[in-house]
Amino acid sequence: MKYPTPHIIMEGNTKFTLGSIQRNKILYDFDKILLYLNAKGKLMFGETFKLYDEDRDTLFKLCNYFIRDEANCKKLNIDVNKGILLSGPVGCGKTSLMKLLRHIVPYQKPYKMIPARNVVFGFNHIGYKTIEDYGNGQYFCFDDLGIEPIGRHYGKDCNVIGEILLSRHDLFLKHHVKTHGTTNLNAKELEDKYGNRVRSRMRELFNLVAFERDSRDKRN
Repeated sequence: MKYPTPHIIMEGNTKFTLGSIQRNKILYDFDKILLYLNAKGKLMFGETFKLYDEDRDTLFKLCNYFIRDEANCKKLNIDVNKGILLSGPVGCGKTSLMKLLRHIVPYQKPYKMIPARNVVFGFNHIGYKTIEDYGNGQYFCFDDLGIEPIGRHYGKDCNVIGEILLSRHDLFLKHHVKTHGTTNLNAKELEDKYGNRVRSRMRELFNLVAFERDSRDKRN
């Protein structure tokens, strides 16, 4: 499917212009992107949805990553070829943003949002085929990494997400397949959960984008 005007997005009868095209290149306007995200967020999550000024720096990083603004990403120390690991306190809006941001680039390959705990429940039910199922060319965003239980199938324990992240790392190196994630945990907690080997692969797999530690709980 071709997008002759990828910077223009229609939501019902409303047109959102996220920037302009100059010399066959889109020049995005960050404030116009935020206007669209606010409107799309209300459609997806209800009228109470809003973006917060205190999160502007985090949003700026994420938007530049998704629109693949390589100049800004270089300044922000973000590699556009890697995935995003979005971290922050409970309720700060990580999951909503990862569901929302993919809509500003409808021409890019989409990713599926998958709760990490659901992957483990699948493993407990059908076993190692679950790990194989996530070792394919699809793009995924694993939600709430690190707080899922250990998998158990026929009496054998397995760190299911850890194994999947190793597989996804191989896919990234060989086929440039992206993986995203969200987490409430810090680097040490992730290492305690998955081990040093997986944590090392996660550094190669993800750009870390973090909310401030004192970010408010938007669900209150």
